[in-house]
Amino acid sequence: MTDSIMFHEGNRRLQDQFDSRRISDRLEQFARKEFTPDDRAFIESAPYFFLATADAGGRPDCSFKGGMPGFVAVTGPSELAFPDYDGNGMFKSLGNILVNADVGLLFIAMHGKPQRLRVNGTATVSRQDPLLARTVGAQLIVRVTARVIFPNCPRYIPDMQLIDPSIYAPGSGRDPPEPAWKGFDSFKDCVHPRQPTFKG
Repeated sequence: MTDSIMFHEGNRRLQDQFDSRRISDRLEQFARKEFTPDDRAFIESAPYFFLATADAGGRPDCSFKGGMPGFVAVTGPSELAFPDYDGNGMFKSLGNILVNADVGLLFIAMHGKPQRLRVNGTATVSRQDPLLARTVGAQLIVRVTARVIFPNCPRYIPDMQLIDPSIYAPGSGRDPPEPAWKGFDSFKDCVHPRQPTFKG
C-alpha cells in the first residue's frame, strides 16, 4: 500500500521504471484538499469541463459538461457543484455516480494562458438540492467533495480560440432551442419530455 493521496501501486511501478518517483513526490506537494482563490476563479470562469465516472464494476465513462461561465460553483472549502441540464436521457455519468460516487473532473483552458486543474473526489446527485431553485436550466444538481485538487502541466494543450458559447447553454430569460437530433425519424417517437427547470 501507499500513503500517497495521489498515487497507488500501479503509478509507483511505472514511476520506478522511469525513475520519476522523486518528481512525482515533488509534484504531489502542490496537491491540496481545499480550493485556493485561484482555483475558484479558474473553475467559475470555465465554460466546460470533462467528467470521468465509472460504474459499479469499474467500467469507465468520460463526459463533456458545458454551460455559461459560472455554471460550476465552488460551494465550500472542498466542495463544488454543477447543474445537470437536459440531455439525451441516458444518464451515463450521473447514473454511474449513483452506484459509484468516485469521480474525476478536468478543467482545461485552451485559449489565452493554457491551464489544467484536476479535482478527484466523491459526488452526489440530487433533485432536492437548494441550488436547483436558483440555477437556470438545471434538472439535477451534482455536488463533488474533493479528495485531492491539483494543477497539471499544460504542455500539450493546443492554443484554440473560443468563439461563442453554445446556443444550447441555459441562460436567464431565454429557453435554449431543442437540438435537431430530437426531430430525427430515428428518435422523435421516443424523446422524453424536457423537465421543468428554473428559468431565472
